[in-house]
Amino acid sequence: MKRAMFPGSFDPPTMGHINIIRRAAAIFDELYVVVADNIAKKCMFTADERKEMIEESLPDVGNMRVMIYQGLTVDFASEHGVDVIIRGVRAMADFSYEFELAMTNKMLNPDIDVLFIPTDPKYFIIRSSQIKEMARFGADFSPMVPEPVRERMKEKMKNNSF
Repeated sequence: MKRAMFPGSFDPPTMGHINIIRRAAAIFDELYVVVADNIAKKCMFTADERKEMIEESLPDVGNMRVMIYQGLTVDFASEHGVDVIIRGVRAMADFSYEFELAMTNKMLNPDIDVLFIPTDPKYFIIRSSQIKEMARFGADFSPMVPEPVRERMKEKMKNNSF
């Protein structure tokens, strides 16, 4: 059985994330979507909320497990028998950062491979940080996130809680 993981902060989960998850799930027997719970990072949503939004956005992906993790990606991979770390890339700037991260992870655990999946062109410009900024200024971000995310973001905006 081939296991992969797609780690990230997913704050919030975007259509780009959803696209990468679907494509990776089609390649591997089991896919862990690992929500990073980094207390040093200021997030709009809690790790539990981000986990729930991913699950609600992909109820039909049967070989996906969404988990929250505090720690190194390679440690999660070792603990769960993961063979491959999936990384989505949009542009050369993403690739440069992700390549350095992949080499660091390879030094920490030589048994883990990294697979770069380029984003679908229609999601090329979507970044979680841009979506949050658009939401703060009242712009229409709805095409960039799945419905469950859109509803939770609207609720946060209504309550002025981000």
